[in-house]
Amino acid sequence: MTWLPVHPVRATARAVAVAGCVALVAVLGACSGSKTPAVPYVAPQGVSEKEIVFGTHQPLTGPAAAGYSKIAAATKAYFDYVNAKGGVHGRKIIYRIEDDGYNPANTQTVVRKLVEQDKVFAILNGLGTPTHSAVLSYLKDAEIPDLFVSSGSPAWNQPGKYPGTFAFQPDYTTEAKVVGHYLKTASAFAGQKICSFAQDDDYGASYLTGLETGLGTPVTARATYVTSNPNVAPQVDKLRDAGCDVVVLATIPSFTARFISTAAKLGWRPQYVAAYPAGEYGTVAATLGDEKDLLEGMVGAGFLPAVANVSDPWIKLFTRINQDFNGGVAFDGHVLYGMAVGYLVVQVLQKAGREITVDKLIATLEKGGFRGPGLVPFSYSATSHAGYAGVRLSKVTGGVQDYFGPAYVTDAGSAPVTEYTEATATPPDSGIPSA
Repeated sequence: MTWLPVHPVRATARAVAVAGCVALVAVLGACSGSKTPAVPYVAPQGVSEKEIVFGTHQPLTGPAAAGYSKIAAATKAYFDYVNAKGGVHGRKIIYRIEDDGYNPANTQTVVRKLVEQDKVFAILNGLGTPTHSAVLSYLKDAEIPDLFVSSGSPAWNQPGKYPGTFAFQPDYTTEAKVVGHYLKTASAFAGQKICSFAQDDDYGASYLTGLETGLGTPVTARATYVTSNPNVAPQVDKLRDAGCDVVVLATIPSFTARFISTAAKLGWRPQYVAAYPAGEYGTVAATLGDEKDLLEGMVGAGFLPAVANVSDPWIKLFTRINQDFNGGVAFDGHVLYGMAVGYLVVQVLQKAGREITVDKLIATLEKGGFRGPGLVPFSYSATSHAGYAGVRLSKVTGGVQDYFGPAYVTDAGSAPVTEYTEATATPPDSGIPSA
């Protein structure tokens, strides 16, 4: 796979190879065929003999900081764990984290710094739909791999347009199709009015598309918010007045808590169904404080092991790493997410080999076959850069968020929602994936 325009770093590598080939013509009389010497490996930007450097933009401050600010630190902790055991192919993994405050203008600034000053090999797990959308084309033009975006926008799955961009979590349309299918088929919701409260961007729009596809019908009513306006009382009034029995929340955690708290103060408690980015119990409960009991009965969706399942081998592994390399911060779904991203990165690097290049990285990912803590498979192939292929539903009972029923898989298109029955993988004894 060759990208245009050619990035200066890769152009230099090609120039070295071509120059070497030209020099050999005079000696060998040709630069092709079985007698051609192997072209020496030239490391791309961000890769040295001893290190490989990744960078990310994260909301360490701002409206999305609650919970989300823990993700990159957890990924770094997993890398530190791997580095303490020798790294990958003899290289340590460096992870440079920049705060963008969940502001797209800031995202553009910090990502340019990471690429042009810090010389990262790839941007890893950049967080947010509006924020990462602001740098999507820049990363393509710079030919910097754009790995495992921390957002479920379907925009990350466009291999023809953005060959270096790969998703991680299920895209919002895929996830919401499963949620809509559940609400349509579960007897508890028969005849009830399903409504939507969503972020006013691609996140909310994509989720609504999937929800209505799964339901097979439009929602009864919908309302949106912008992160710059914390007052959600008008939206609560609108959905309450529409007679909504169920409110599906395609929100960030702070607005999940804000909507639920506002509704309760106004004497309204519908059934809540929270999108994966909206409903991580530990984060929302901490935000609600004394009002955390309002989360009782909330339905959610996930694709990684339940944090409450302390006997799960992945939870055991990541909890131990969190204790030893992440200061023992409260272990929640965002810490789990960050560790899972780190595990996948190491698995990809192992499979790509020591002489890694941008093209080799992409080819390795498109070959697929990755297994980790996910409850469902990855979708990676030459024609799909989507992440996990589905979700399992959860419910908060007695202050504990845990799964019920089977996992389901589908896609953002016309594929049906089907049960996924394959057993989940178990981590290797070392906690580090091999090639």
